[in-house]
Amino acid sequence: MKNLYCSLFGHEYKIAKKVTYHVKEYKCKNCNAQTTINGKGEMIPLTPKYKEINSVLERIHNRRVHNKKQKALIPDY
Repeated sequence: MKNLYCSLFGHEYKIAKKVTYHVKEYKCKNCNAQTTINGKGEMIPLTPKYKEINSVLERIHNRRVHNKKQKALIPDY
């Protein structure tokens, strides 16, 4: 029944995970279909390949944000 609703009215995506500032993973609240944003900014199905890509992007992003915060805390003399 949930897939019928989405096929008639379209998916209702909610943000499931913020990977970076621009890349997010979405999940339909009705049928649990998962999507993500690719390099061109298009929504595509979340496959194992894109899950791995997003996890690497998230790790790199978090490391850069952490390093940037640490650098801001250290005063320059």
